[in-house]
Amino acid sequence: MSKTIQFGEDIAGYDIRVLNEREIRAAAGILFLATFLSLMFILFKGNFLPIKYVITLFFTDFVIRVFINPRYSPTLIIGRLIVGRQTPEYVGARQKRFAWIIGLVLSATMFVLMVVVNSYSPITGIICLVCLVFLFFESAFGICLGCKFYPLFFKEKVQYCPGEVCDVRSRQDIQKTSASQLVVVLAFVALTILLGVFVDKYYSKQPHDLFAISEKSK
Repeated sequence: MSKTIQFGEDIAGYDIRVLNEREIRAAAGILFLATFLSLMFILFKGNFLPIKYVITLFFTDFVIRVFINPRYSPTLIIGRLIVGRQTPEYVGARQKRFAWIIGLVLSATMFVLMVVVNSYSPITGIICLVCLVFLFFESAFGICLGCKFYPLFFKEKVQYCPGEVCDVRSRQDIQKTSASQLVVVLAFVALTILLGVFVDKYYSKQPHDLFAISEKSK
């Protein structure tokens, strides 16, 4: 653990290097929020300045993670400060490094196209969307989509996945989904469709200032 340049931590009881999944999810949430907000500036203001800063910092963060040491990644350090009181959940470092290499390639492409070349295109839009999806799944569900591709390129068995999804085991009762629960989900979807059909015109009305009405009534 004293080495400056290494990937993953040597923890007693684990035969491979691991990382703290809780820190990773926190960092993913930070990057997702920053990317999403900068995207809103583009969509509603036509302002590309925030996304250029975010891409530069995103790219720098992933360079540190992959080529130096995740311990010195700024977002992972912030994530550690946020979830420092929570019990660590260790995951294998190998598959995480592979996933982060994917993130590095995507952020490098965005950096070249949007910061260096100073351009935008469907390519940058698609990459941005892919990054948002990856970050959202990691932060919200603890699912590392990049890690899913690891077995396609490496033969060794993936170890220590988040939530122990790598291990073949039966689900506990609390994890099982009943037919009635599926009916509730379908009813929720049907409600969403019905709202769009019957009350869309009402919902589309521009809201008025509640306090302005109160002042007029005086």
